[in-house]
Amino acid sequence: MQGGTVKLLMIVCVVCALVGMGACSSKPKPRVFVPLALIDGGVKPQAITATEQGTQAYQAKQFEDAKKYFEQAVTVAPQSGQAHYNFALALNALGDTEAARQHFLEAANLAPGDKTIWDSPALSPYGNPNVPKVHKEHQYGTSRPGIGSGPR
Repeated sequence: MQGGTVKLLMIVCVVCALVGMGACSSKPKPRVFVPLALIDGGVKPQAITATEQGTQAYQAKQFEDAKKYFEQAVTVAPQSGQAHYNFALALNALGDTEAARQHFLEAANLAPGDKTIWDSPALSPYGNPNVPKVHKEHQYGTSRPGIGSGPR
């Protein structure tokens, strides 16, 4: 009985180790650009061209150029979630995380059924835009005295 328990325990340990190694070695998902398409004439050809140019610039690590092209696509197609998403990728690559956040959330709102946008690892740090953030007040309040602000 005890030998069987030790053997079972060893098997469980080996399985856990293998699963853990697989989780540690997994690479992050690449950020995928979303192509704009002529859907019912809703997106102008200029937006599609700008998106293609932006994608090429981004892949060449020319992030400023990519930002410029994707911004053109957003200007031409402001109701395109895909255009906002691509623009957000470029902004994020340049470190403008607050502007990127706004465009990621706009993309998700404009394209609620687009799995590429919603499942993107680029959007995940910003949470679900349909769930309002709740700010909890600390039970003792949030203000605290600064250094040297006590009674004199």
